[in-house]
Amino acid sequence: MTQNNFRAAVEAGEFLITAEVAPPKGGDPTHMLQMAQTLKGRVHAVNITDGSRAVLRMSPVAASVILLQHGIEPICQLACRDRNRIALQADLMGAHALGIRNILALTGDPVKAGDHPDAKGVFDVESVRLLQLIQKLNQGVDQNLKPLSDGTLDLFPGAAVDPQCGSWSGLKQRFERKLEAGAQFFQSQLICDFDKLDKFMLQIATGCNKPILAGIFLLKSAKNAEFINRCVPGVQIPQHIIDRLAQAETPLAEGIEIAAEQVKMASQLCQGVHLMAVKREDLIPQILDLAGIPTLNFPKVETKYPSR
Repeated sequence: MTQNNFRAAVEAGEFLITAEVAPPKGGDPTHMLQMAQTLKGRVHAVNITDGSRAVLRMSPVAASVILLQHGIEPICQLACRDRNRIALQADLMGAHALGIRNILALTGDPVKAGDHPDAKGVFDVESVRLLQLIQKLNQGVDQNLKPLSDGTLDLFPGAAVDPQCGSWSGLKQRFERKLEAGAQFFQSQLICDFDKLDKFMLQIATGCNKPILAGIFLLKSAKNAEFINRCVPGVQIPQHIIDRLAQAETPLAEGIEIAAEQVKMASQLCQGVHLMAVKREDLIPQILDLAGIPTLNFPKVETKYPSR
């Protein structure tokens, strides 16, 4: 039987901490595992991306299973970009059978943004409909309401939210649709404007009884921040942060300090943080230490795999 520490922490109302780790580009998961191992005892779960920015990586289901085998609880992203509704349901069933319980339902970044711009995007459904699919599978039926003859699923689905979205009415409508479709937690995009996060929490998320995790990104240099502004849709890192990084004697150390300050700000506004430190996930414990976030204390992940 799979033990879901992340779900237990959500239901207990704890301040939630997750961190993002990318699957390998290739068949060797060593680096991914090394980074994920540094997060043990510091995060409730490790979020495994699904072709982030439409860049080719290992299957998030396979990568999540590898983490489970090493006692690390994953949140498995699943994007609609590359799969139709049959493949999505098949992957969800397979993930469940392999012990994965936490799913982050995403529409997926546009194909043109990635390293295979000539690939064909599927987008048979989008994130709200994917949440609805999960809801049905958890009820023991497929998308066509036909019974699952070999067992109901028990998945814990989450969704993405962007409190910095330009359309306030669109943000509110989309958030409410995801709530109605069964989202149990929300992970935000990279947050730079904490006034907008505060406004979102007070005017849209208030009373929803589902945790919001603010996305906190480790900026390694001014050049790194400028790259994100150019290449990541919907993100605009303020000039004062870029200047601070540019003027720092050690930009990486300054980036760690900035991330810790943002974790502190988020802790006053919402129910958790989602940390992103691309290729330097080993620095996340240092960020949490600076932010005054203590080591977590929960049992090891216990997973029973299907017998062969």
